Amino acid sequence: MSPSPPAGPVAVGTVVDFDPAVGLGVVESSGGRYRFHCTQIAGGSRTIAVGTPVRFEVKPGRNGAWEAAGVSPRLDTNERVTSDEA
Repeated sequence: MSPSPPAGPVAVGTVVDFDPAVGLGVVESSGGRYRFHCTQIAGGSRTIAVGTPVRFEVKPGRNGAWEAAGVSPRLDTNERVTSDEA
């Protein structure tokens, strides 16, 4: 497994890459970059725009790397992870 994910189950970041043809994307946060599959986008959507601010959980992935799960757009782009969430 790669280094530990950010503290706590909830992180905030921005979608920096998404390929709708294969359904794979990357979220970047202060804790690093995390890959995700389109099935991890909340709300049943299978696509998300690059540049979208998001909340997500960091979970162990298949290939020994941490991945983003439960990726959902943030309504408040000033949102920070609070000590209750961390």
